[in-house]
Amino acid sequence: MNEDGGVARPRSFDEAVVVDAAARCFTELGYAATSVDDLVSATGLHRGSLYGAFGSKRGLFLAALTRHAGPTGDRALDLLLVAALELAPHDEEVRAVVERSCAALGGDASSSLGRRLLERARVQTDTPRTPHHPSTRRS
Repeated sequence: MNEDGGVARPRSFDEAVVVDAAARCFTELGYAATSVDDLVSATGLHRGSLYGAFGSKRGLFLAALTRHAGPTGDRALDLLLVAALELAPHDEEVRAVVERSCAALGGDASSSLGRRLLERARVQTDTPRTPHHPSTRRS
């Protein structure tokens, strides 16, 4: 039964497939830049089905973050970065998932996330940097 007392229609989609498609969308565009239309396009579901299943864009993001909360793979790290940068500063529930995920990564959390962040930014870190000395700076 649904909230109206009627019989709820069974879901005609694989939730794991939808959540994975949304995760790809969130990691490619970021949370704020991902629109519901982007999610509709990525998942193949109608807007009403997305809202019915996940309640909101945030609910779908939480489902993706929770599904990929384990410490394995680039997708998990990418979602963790999006969550940490865009939502955790002002969303306690997301912050808690980020904290649990970082704990699961152990002492390697900072280096794993930092390394992945630089990879995504296409920053080369294997070349030695020239140290910056203020005393040699020209005015």
